[in-house]
Amino acid sequence: WRFWQLLCDGGRMGVMLPRSTFATKGSEDFRRAALSNGCVCDLTFLVNRGGWVFDEAEHRYTVARSSIGRGAPGKPRVSLRGPYASLDRFRTGSSRPAPSFPVEEVLDWTESAALPMLPGDESVDVFAQLRTAPNLGLNRKGLWRARPHTELHATNDKSWVDLDTVECPCGYWPVYKGESSGLWEPDTGIYYGWADPAKLVPHLQQKRLSSGRSKRSPFNESPVMVLQESATLPCRSARIALRDLTKWDNQRTMIAALAPPRVFVANTSPYLLWPRGDRMDEAYVLGVLCSIPLDWYARRFVELHLNFHVLNAFPIPRPSRDDPLWQRTVALAGRLAAPDERFAEGAGKVGVEWGPLPEDERGDMIAELDAVVAHLYGLTEPQLIHIFETFHEGWDYALRLKAVLRHYRGWAGRV
Repeated sequence: WRFWQLLCDGGRMGVMLPRSTFATKGSEDFRRAALSNGCVCDLTFLVNRGGWVFDEAEHRYTVARSSIGRGAPGKPRVSLRGPYASLDRFRTGSSRPAPSFPVEEVLDWTESAALPMLPGDESVDVFAQLRTAPNLGLNRKGLWRARPHTELHATNDKSWVDLDTVECPCGYWPVYKGESSGLWEPDTGIYYGWADPAKLVPHLQQKRLSSGRSKRSPFNESPVMVLQESATLPCRSARIALRDLTKWDNQRTMIAALAPPRVFVANTSPYLLWPRGDRMDEAYVLGVLCSIPLDWYARRFVELHLNFHVLNAFPIPRPSRDDPLWQRTVALAGRLAAPDERFAEGAGKVGVEWGPLPEDERGDMIAELDAVVAHLYGLTEPQLIHIFETFHEGWDYALRLKAVLRHYRGWAGRV
């Protein structure tokens, strides 16, 4: 901010900053000032792997080499490069023209003007195609509406949770944390603790009634009759749980699962609340969130946490219910999300069976889901291949991509 204040009109600053400066909610005002009243002339993301950028800085983090000017040009654009994890890659990448985007387009990518990391020049078209889908947080009458929310705070609500007992006390429910669920894995057996529903459920009901009066609360959008009925509390039903603590260079970044009913969730495992929509809408959104194309997009923005301002802006296609791609996504995700009897009720509402799946059948369904979601986004085959090639450095994707392309080509003749 001090550098910015010292600049005269037409002046420019060059500074190395944490990548979070261009991604987190707390630095939104600075980004908007630079984008609206100046020019992000060059932004190059550098992964400090092995300390090649700064030996004494944390080697796992990403830094941004930024050149920012004050005084907006006629049609301001943002230039983005990286991430580069070595000096050789930096030299190669910086020798080519940087991809650039109009500022007005950048400001629509997230709720907080966060800036993405694109792994290559070819990524620009892929990113732009994914961005043609509406945001997850879209609020339009007659369409499903999903909002991320937290149930328990690990610090403020600690008194409600038994953190010491190894085995679940009789009558208690598990309290989930981020590690309690994995990708298509609703229950890893790792919990934050246990809680007594006889005490905590009335507390959550009162908390919901109180917060429902606030226009900022996601409960404010629910009908009053629904809020007044304790049986409709989210903890009583299966729901999409997300993992908050994550990184863009993990094997997977967007980790979602359908958590079983009768569990509580801490803030490290936020969940999706549905002011509008049904179980089929929920299955559809879960399928898109768990796909490789959506995860590739998530990795462009996520640094250390799945922040709500980024999540709300994730592009989610919204086809009609008579679209075969929508129907197949619901069927695949609904079946993958129901591995045991705890999900029988929801599976019935989606119209799928429940129970464990043979590993080969499960893997093929996941591959088909990637292919179907790629078609939902309107991705071409080369764009889909690029997503796999740039998804995770060093991962062995050949067999999975082969299976996905087989399904992609099969669906190409039907849509």
